[in-house]
Amino acid sequence: MAKKLDEHQRKRYTRQLLLPSFGFDGQEQLAASTVLVLGVGGLGCAAAQYLCTAGVGRLILVDDDRVELSNLHRQVLHGEDDIGRLKVESADDSLRRLNPAAAIETVTARLDDVALLGKIKSSQLVLDCSDNLATRRQLNRLCFEAKTPLVSGAAIRFEGQIAVYPMTESAPCYECFSQRFGEQQLSCVESGVLAPLVGIVGSLQALEAIKLLSGVGTVPSGRLMLFDGAHSQWQSFTLEKLPGCTVCGGA
Repeated sequence: MAKKLDEHQRKRYTRQLLLPSFGFDGQEQLAASTVLVLGVGGLGCAAAQYLCTAGVGRLILVDDDRVELSNLHRQVLHGEDDIGRLKVESADDSLRRLNPAAAIETVTARLDDVALLGKIKSSQLVLDCSDNLATRRQLNRLCFEAKTPLVSGAAIRFEGQIAVYPMTESAPCYECFSQRFGEQQLSCVESGVLAPLVGIVGSLQALEAIKLLSGVGTVPSGRLMLFDGAHSQWQSFTLEKLPGCTVCGGA
């Protein structure tokens, strides 16, 4: 059961409380929620800061990577003084400065299925901010097993994409998309990425997460949204369950 907001919280989140469709109920839902963010690079930094400042009660940050100089043009929770530190530790420090009331758990290892499933089951929502196909597939499979909604994002070069997978029996999962259309395995290490692009995609991941947690607005479940940053154009496509999907068993 969501706790009532105290006076400090009411003042801090007053601009969200003014929203007619959000109000106290939406804010209290956020405060009672746990969100797992897998990957604290460009997408994870952008998404985590808005989840934190918007009032999500607890964040679980999972990443075993360390901060490098080449990360800093886009990974906004890290600075030059953080080079060599674990990304989750640097992000933890930055997020606590943004919202001292936030509860943050950091995980500094690549989790096996058992450990990651435990973290997923303790969360109301998962954000996939990873940068490799194997992790995306693992996360999708375990989220479907736990029936925990997944908000997936990706960004490379000038191109971004976002999709929401509610993990219900009637909705497609990430594997339906990956098996049907294929998924590039390039990373920004090989191909580069424009800094604001990860901010756009990560912020949208946070937006969809907040909508899911609070029950506000319309969530674009079963749709793939693509952003062409070079020409500032959006496209949206319907995703359907893949017949015989190895994860969700699409019919």
